[in-house]
Amino acid sequence: MMNTPSKKITFLAAVALVLIGIVGYTTADMADVAMCIRNCAQCKKMLGDYFEGPLCADTCVKFKGKMIPDCENIDSIAPFLNKLE
Repeated sequence: MMNTPSKKITFLAAVALVLIGIVGYTTADMADVAMCIRNCAQCKKMLGDYFEGPLCADTCVKFKGKMIPDCENIDSIAPFLNKLE
């Protein structure tokens, strides 16, 4: 597995953009989105290159945190997993 600094920077930049994008949401939605994004970051740490963190964070914003990923529940993270060749 190659863990380049540019991948980490790209992921952190995507998370930062998502966090900036939630400013207009209600307080409850913001809390749900923030929890969702934190879970995305945790799954990225646990699963590394097998997990699409930016896609997960984008989904958090799109669905306003209504679908919170659980790193130990394959059904909740399946859309964000990829197969490394």
